[in-house]
Amino acid sequence: MGVSLVRVKDQDDGMRLNRWFLKYYPNLPLSRLQKLLRTKQIKVDGKKAEVSLKLQAGWEVRIPPLDDKPQEKDKDFVSDKNAEQIKSMVIYKDNNIIVLNKPSGLAVQGGTNTFRHIDAWLPALKYEKDEAPKLVHRIDKDTSGLLVLARDRKNAEILTKAFKEHDLQKTYLALVRGCPKKQSGEINAPLEKVGEKSLVLPKGKKAITLYKVLDNVGNKFALIEAMPLTGRTHQIRAHMEYIGTPIVSDDKYFGEENVKVTNVKDKLYLHSYKIDLSNIYKGVKVKANLPQHFVEALAVLGLDFKE
Repeated sequence: MGVSLVRVKDQDDGMRLNRWFLKYYPNLPLSRLQKLLRTKQIKVDGKKAEVSLKLQAGWEVRIPPLDDKPQEKDKDFVSDKNAEQIKSMVIYKDNNIIVLNKPSGLAVQGGTNTFRHIDAWLPALKYEKDEAPKLVHRIDKDTSGLLVLARDRKNAEILTKAFKEHDLQKTYLALVRGCPKKQSGEINAPLEKVGEKSLVLPKGKKAITLYKVLDNVGNKFALIEAMPLTGRTHQIRAHMEYIGTPIVSDDKYFGEENVKVTNVKDKLYLHSYKIDLSNIYKGVKVKANLPQHFVEALAVLGLDFKE
């Protein structure tokens, strides 16, 4: 098979080049894609391109002979089991958005050795639409709770901007070891990404989290309501560790020692609980029920959660 020119579809307008190849040529390794781009064997609209290039509908992508072939018929395939699972997560749906209550342990997007993720299952949530909903933000794999999806490109642009500019009020619940000295307050500690962690460093990016103690068992455990005013990686997890109250079962931000709490499941106890979308969609405020492992842990530790 020789060189081919593949036209970018309307539904892929604005998609990054690497994600486009992942969609249509899923068996092409990223390392090979980068080499083909570097050696100009792959071009976009007749020009050399980078993997981060955002495509435009109508552009032509030059494809050299590959071992892989476009998976046109299979690109939207989702197994019945996975389709059923993601549909069970839907807690709100209208013509503009879909909101999921994501379980802990399920990634939002794929990566190295990550094959089961929300992004791959989105075609199962088309419903009456012609296209799958789109991701507009992310939460950590081990964090449970609210994940908002845009049902078309227009709403994706609106929501992406709102999340980026922090115009949406988000509330998290966290079960922590220890109890903050103050029942409520503001954690203003700059964060810088170092390796796989975010560290509190003087030259880091501005990071602010508001918190409130909802209930506590002396100085042993506390249920915290946290509202991030900025959107740094692992912000709440890093800030909770910073004030001396790391989140239970957090294997990355565990304080001075990694203490395992007996009689509770070894899962991260951080839940994206509420989001207020009324700045964009009048009257839309969504809550996600706590996962079972979180409810059970509160009962075991003697903590009450009253909405």
